[in-house]
Amino acid sequence: MPSTIWEVLAAGAPEARAIGAPGRPWLTYDGLRVLASETIRALNGIGIGRGDRVAIVLPNGPEMATGFVSIACAATAAPLNPSYRAEEFEFYLTDLSPKALVVKAGDDTPARAVAERLGVAVVELVPDEAAPAGTYRLAVEGRPGANPRAGGPAQGDDVALVLHTSGTTARPKIVPLSNANLAASARHIGATLGLGSGDTCLNIMPLFHIHGLIAAVLSSLGAGAAVSCTPGFNALKFFSWLDDVDPTWYTAVPTMHQAILGRAGHNAERLAKGTRLRFIRSSSASLPPQVMAELEKTFGCPVVEAYGMTEASHQMASNPLPPRARKPGSVGIAAGPEIAIMDEEGHLLPQGEIGEVVIRGPNVTGGYESNPDANLKAFAGGWFRTGDQGRLDEEGYLFLTGRLKELINRGGEKISPLEVDTVIMDHPAVAQVVTFAMPHAKLGEEVAAVAVLRDGMQATEAEIRAFVAARLADFKVPRRVLFVSEIPKGATGKLQRVGLAQKLGLVDQAA
Repeated sequence: MPSTIWEVLAAGAPEARAIGAPGRPWLTYDGLRVLASETIRALNGIGIGRGDRVAIVLPNGPEMATGFVSIACAATAAPLNPSYRAEEFEFYLTDLSPKALVVKAGDDTPARAVAERLGVAVVELVPDEAAPAGTYRLAVEGRPGANPRAGGPAQGDDVALVLHTSGTTARPKIVPLSNANLAASARHIGATLGLGSGDTCLNIMPLFHIHGLIAAVLSSLGAGAAVSCTPGFNALKFFSWLDDVDPTWYTAVPTMHQAILGRAGHNAERLAKGTRLRFIRSSSASLPPQVMAELEKTFGCPVVEAYGMTEASHQMASNPLPPRARKPGSVGIAAGPEIAIMDEEGHLLPQGEIGEVVIRGPNVTGGYESNPDANLKAFAGGWFRTGDQGRLDEEGYLFLTGRLKELINRGGEKISPLEVDTVIMDHPAVAQVVTFAMPHAKLGEEVAAVAVLRDGMQATEAEIRAFVAARLADFKVPRRVLFVSEIPKGATGKLQRVGLAQKLGLVDQAA
């Protein structure tokens, strides 16, 4: 059973396809293992090895995929969003203290200047455009001051990946994930999805985020399967990528699925030919049941909703594939770690009761780095507190009722934004909606919602409020409903409720 990234790469047959990209030849498993070996030697040769951090700022694509797994075989990979501005790179590079920063040769990223100012060595990744997708060399020759270091492949307890939490109100925390954590998560996802050597994943997720890195790339490699890495999500190109790559599955966040559905009508002829998709996966945010049904109707395959977070090396729960039941509105059954429900005092609750979702297992981080206060709050009796609220049904299916910090407290009445979302999504004119807390002078918080309407359809604020009022208690009805062409999203495409009132200019309107 693999316990390191290096061992994960041993899963594929030598000449089997490993990493690809639309319109480019495939890199084989043999080629990927050679690339990883060369990367280990190159980094060891300049004094970087096990436990040392290497920040990665590369565009989405096959070189980012191969660069991540290869660097993680030698040291600790720290991928960063390439769209960050200089001030953001300053924060993350200072917080991480990497020994080196890897950037694409010729790429004019502000991370270069920041790294040089902080005394972090800059190593260029030079893609080989004439070779299979993902092939590169690290330009490390002649770097002054480099002391060769014996290292070799990283071991199970060595940290393979560090990512920051995507907190919106507090300073992001560093999450260290070991080789063993990542190998376990890849194994869990592969088992859940029944991945094998005949599968091909079309990756449209960003590769500076746990979802794309582990759910798409590492789970595929751990199953000896193939993954084709696009330059990033583009709804206009998605259907041409389906033709080019002919994938058996893809994974995405709900906003991406909705954007794809928005283009389906323009690709009816393409869809009529059918696809090789045997399932579609959704994770990182709640998938509205209405979107699940539309995806299954459009592509003619099951949609599997899963539940993940960075601290769990991604996957915690997942709906199973047919013939087992998939329950719309549920994130499925435990799919790797154990899952339980806990109250505020740290007591586990019986089936059916609502409380905080807690997990424990081989894919769960050992704790936040240099943050004892956060660890004290996050761990209870060996369980990790996810910060999500939910319940388990009689068959062990987990139903999330919201993030604890996203629950709306309207004068003492606690309201789940997800519940209101689900009702509003039933309105025929609504394509997308996010319910959130709006400040209120007397109640503390009030319910608000922002919606995107379907093309050619109209609705008024009064109509939406009346629609909800006929289905939910009065205190759950949004007092404000805004209509926009696009709802603000985070860097990974996730809709973020916390801080949305401020982004939409509703803070000063509180009354």
